[in-house]
Amino acid sequence: MSRPNPGWRTPFVVLLCGSILLSISLGVRHAFGLFLAPMSSDLGWGREAFATAIALQNLVWGLSQPLAGRLSDRYGAGWIVFSGGLLYIAGLALMAISTDQAMLLFSAGILIGLGLSGTTFNVVFGVVSRVLPPERRSWAMGVSMSVGSLGQFVLLPGSDLLITGVGWSHALLLLAALSLLMLPLSLALTEDRSHSTHVALPLKQALGEAFSHRGFWLLSFGFFTCGFQVVFIATHLPAFLTDGGLSATVGAMALALIGLFNIAGSYLAGLWGGRYAKPKLLSGIYAARLLVIGIFLVLPLSQWSAYVFAIAMGLLWLSTVPLTNGTVATIFGVGNLSMLGGLVFLFHQLGAFLGGWLGGYVYDLSGSYDVVWLVAIALSVTAALLNLPIREVPLQRREAATT
Repeated sequence: MSRPNPGWRTPFVVLLCGSILLSISLGVRHAFGLFLAPMSSDLGWGREAFATAIALQNLVWGLSQPLAGRLSDRYGAGWIVFSGGLLYIAGLALMAISTDQAMLLFSAGILIGLGLSGTTFNVVFGVVSRVLPPERRSWAMGVSMSVGSLGQFVLLPGSDLLITGVGWSHALLLLAALSLLMLPLSLALTEDRSHSTHVALPLKQALGEAFSHRGFWLLSFGFFTCGFQVVFIATHLPAFLTDGGLSATVGAMALALIGLFNIAGSYLAGLWGGRYAKPKLLSGIYAARLLVIGIFLVLPLSQWSAYVFAIAMGLLWLSTVPLTNGTVATIFGVGNLSMLGGLVFLFHQLGAFLGGWLGGYVYDLSGSYDVVWLVAIALSVTAALLNLPIREVPLQRREAATT
């Protein structure tokens, strides 16, 4: 892939193209929950089969994210995005023609999981943070996540219409065609890391700084909760609502509302993260999730309770992402942000794996999601407490070398 003229690659262009990239990659990914029921029904699988594929996707995404981040930090994000886009497209195409569980695991689990590691926020945040001044980084992360949520809002009802109109297989092929747009967007994210002022430290030094920092571990374990809750809800909420007597359209609209209100939630989180202590904001978000989930479960299930839950969760949905990555950037600098953010994100994806798989396993075992909802509540308490003692203070030696 040829290197573009850096003259046109302004901070605005980088932020715009990175944001559109997120809207496609995250928008398509958040629509997968709509495919659980029709694929399971048509192919004669239990819900655990599809849930396991999504869980594997999140695990592969998490395990490969630090490597994708390291390569991006060292050699630039452009070719990582391009390669990830190719894997993502191939995974969607093969998922569309899956006839057995092994093929579903390979396509939806492995290929799309690898593709996501090169096309989502850790890589995008790294390059965006390196072209913007420190005081604008948190805001820029919030903007890019907001645009990513716009893709979720648009693609969820769009995918629902496609599934209804042409079937789940053709719907996946059309999403693969849409994902082709990620390839030209990668050109805007190409970097010349050999002349960057934000130097990627040697791997041993970068990992040593992170692993010896208490805040890094607290942030990581707290992010586990976010992954568990987000993937459990995104994968199983439509089926949970259908089990409660609501239509499939209500489930699709609920996920779309999460995406719509996450636009505001992510933007405000990025904006406030530049003004207030980000770890304290994270504690508040996890505590608020505890209340939202608890109230939703206590109230009688209805179309309107589902929509109110979706709106409230949307405000809290991915607002953790700019705050978590912003905290990493503040403490450790941006020269290794994609890799270190990827390591923190690995914990998010371990939670995502457990949330996605456990939902299907518990449902097939008991016919109910009640136990998993209670686990989600308990994890909110844990995450809120873990983020409170984190001190958002830059490492002086790292900051001197990278900013």
